[in-house]
Amino acid sequence: MKHEWRKKEKALYLPKQEPSELVVPKQKFYTISGKGNPNDETFGEHIAVLYAVSYGIRMMPKNGLTPEGYMEYTVYPLEGIWTLDKEDVRGDGSFSKDDLIYKIMIRQPEFVTEELALMNKEQVSKKKPHPQNVNVQFEELEDGQCVQMLHLGSYDDEPASFEQMDQFCKEKGLTRRTLAHKEIYLTDARKTEKEKMKTVLRYFVE
Repeated sequence: MKHEWRKKEKALYLPKQEPSELVVPKQKFYTISGKGNPNDETFGEHIAVLYAVSYGIRMMPKNGLTPEGYMEYTVYPLEGIWTLDKEDVRGDGSFSKDDLIYKIMIRQPEFVTEELALMNKEQVSKKKPHPQNVNVQFEELEDGQCVQMLHLGSYDDEPASFEQMDQFCKEKGLTRRTLAHKEIYLTDARKTEKEKMKTVLRYFVE
């Protein structure tokens, strides 16, 4: 049976438009890190190479290799961890998008081992050479205890949702472990009207 994250993992990926707590276990990802405006060309290239290697795993059986434990599945959504150097934040709390530090990623199924991930990266790099391929990493990351909610609308309107999450953390006696936060993109910004965009916002707390 095909594993579809929208149906099988709703708690992780389909929260309500109000903050809630959850614990996110260790997961496997292809990742790539950078700094700068997400509207710039480099960020788009980072996304493209992540999807290339992720679909490389997904399509392995059609290319003559079925890894041990392989199952049919829907490729997971793009995720990103975002932060800033403290020195880049202005006195009024504002900042330039050029100063954003990010690690974007696409989760991989449990059957993907480090050996398989690296082999796939090499194969994809031969078929689809790109200067950014060398920067793709395979990592196991654990979000742990978190607060998250669904943000509906433009990325520029996220501060209103962050305010709700801040208030929720205050009421629950939770402290953010880091000023970095995670975003999970449930819609494609290139094809979706701003008011209909869906993004999971996630704090790492204790």
